[in-house]
Amino acid sequence: MKGEGKNPLTVYTKDLIVAFIGAAITITVLIYLAKELHSQMIIASFGGSCALAFGVWQAPVSQPRSILVGHVLSTFIALLIVHTLGNTPVLVGLAVALSITGMMLTRTMHPPAAANPIVVMLEGHTSWEFLLFPTATGACVVILLALIVNNLSRLRRYPTYW
Repeated sequence: MKGEGKNPLTVYTKDLIVAFIGAAITITVLIYLAKELHSQMIIASFGGSCALAFGVWQAPVSQPRSILVGHVLSTFIALLIVHTLGNTPVLVGLAVALSITGMMLTRTMHPPAAANPIVVMLEGHTSWEFLLFPTATGACVVILLALIVNNLSRLRRYPTYW
């Protein structure tokens, strides 16, 4: 429990600037789209997705496949449970656990997506449309902007893999 290792993270000014710009633009675009389309296009977990996609873009959890599949899989699991079994506290916990294990099994771990079952199930009456709007569409917007912003610098290459 001592944690005798040293924090391996190094912070560079250029990376701070890219992360700031990428996150600000992405969340602004998602909110703007939600207002223009009169549809929910954003969920809180996209803030975490931005932290990963722009802050640690080279990590496996930050890659496009993990962002998209992680969000869609977690939301699907939650919708399946809430529409078939309900939304008791035990079922919410089960949905989060199944989402985490599902992402592990598919090698698409994206930690912010593990919050999606909580959002879906505590809402109580979330429709299957939530899988498309905001989940899949919003994840695609995060990925698209991460592709653009992260590749503005020759020092960054995103994605590391698909």
